[in-house]
Amino acid sequence: MRIEKTEIYEEKAVLVGLITPEQPEEKAKEYLNELAFLAETAGATPEKLFFQRLDYPNPRTYVGPGRLADIKAFIEEHETGLVIFDDELSPAQLRNIEKELGVKILDRTNLILDIFAKRAQTANAKTQVELAQYQYLLPRLTRMWTHLERQQGGIIGMRGPGETQIETDRRIITRKIALLKEQLKAIDKQMATQRRNRGKMVRVALVGYTNVGKSTLMNLLSKSDVFAENKLFATLDTTVRKVIVDNLPFLLSDTVGFIRKLPHHLVESFKSTLDEVREADLLVHVVDISHPNFEEQLAVVEQTLREIDPKEKPTILVFNKIDAFTYVPKEEDDLTPMRRENISLDDLKKTWMARLHDKCIFISARQKENIEELKAMLYREVKAIHVERYPYNDFLFQHYEEVE
Repeated sequence: MRIEKTEIYEEKAVLVGLITPEQPEEKAKEYLNELAFLAETAGATPEKLFFQRLDYPNPRTYVGPGRLADIKAFIEEHETGLVIFDDELSPAQLRNIEKELGVKILDRTNLILDIFAKRAQTANAKTQVELAQYQYLLPRLTRMWTHLERQQGGIIGMRGPGETQIETDRRIITRKIALLKEQLKAIDKQMATQRRNRGKMVRVALVGYTNVGKSTLMNLLSKSDVFAENKLFATLDTTVRKVIVDNLPFLLSDTVGFIRKLPHHLVESFKSTLDEVREADLLVHVVDISHPNFEEQLAVVEQTLREIDPKEKPTILVFNKIDAFTYVPKEEDDLTPMRRENISLDDLKKTWMARLHDKCIFISARQKENIEELKAMLYREVKAIHVERYPYNDFLFQHYEEVE
């Protein structure tokens, strides 16, 4: 079975999160605002955010009985058919919550998998997403079949495996997972061969949080037309292009964006994509400087990179979207992101330049601001790597084949 693209129509959604000792109120609100963006990317319209202060998630229903009753009253009054929880729910929690509320229930993991299913274009990406979906679905078979038998309306959370296979049992799902893993092994070998055949050019990988502008920057540097839009996970498949800066050629790859609470199934499934990061000689870490919590996004990416490859790599930190940097004060509206304390862009530049010296730069890919300075920085770093690796190779006059 292959994942099929399905036309999305809007569903009204309620979002639910927890405030805990490990996740204070400001962070919980930031996470739910990100969940709202994920929901919008999937085609839903967030109607209401619900929070509850707990020491830990209720093992039966995630939130307490009182808060669950509040959620039920809201969805009945506003005819809302979708409730999305900010953490991955256990199979028991999913069953219990759905029984109590009587509407479609998703968690953050299922929502991200749904977006990936929608955006998967190549056979490689579709296989990776399909594997991750089956791995998520396997322990939830009983709940999923009951859920599907009711034939609830809507699209979100319904793509991929299970949509037309109510009769599928655990044995068949397990066999399917094994088959997909074998297919991905073959894909990994093929992609590894492609990487080995790229010659001696230095490899540069664009990395960063989702929706920070990596694909837009890729288009500028490579003069190509990589798909880019203001939504999460616009890029799933790694795109590799040859870039030439002042007669110096190198390979530039655009990779899938990272996100907080990234489902481990996806990390496992996207091994071949992440290998581009592992095998890169230089990382260009793109950061959305206009985001109120860009420091936390930066830390999430750095932690994920350490998990992917513990080796230290030369890295250029590119602070993008300086044209969108604002002093917008915090608003009371639950759907408005928390804003940082007022601080000027110049102050931020001074702070990071003092910390990283010539290893960071502030740009606007959309406005093409400071792009030439970035190219000069890339030239310096790529040349240093190439000269160190091939001290007797006159790389400036080598003839390389185009990488498709």
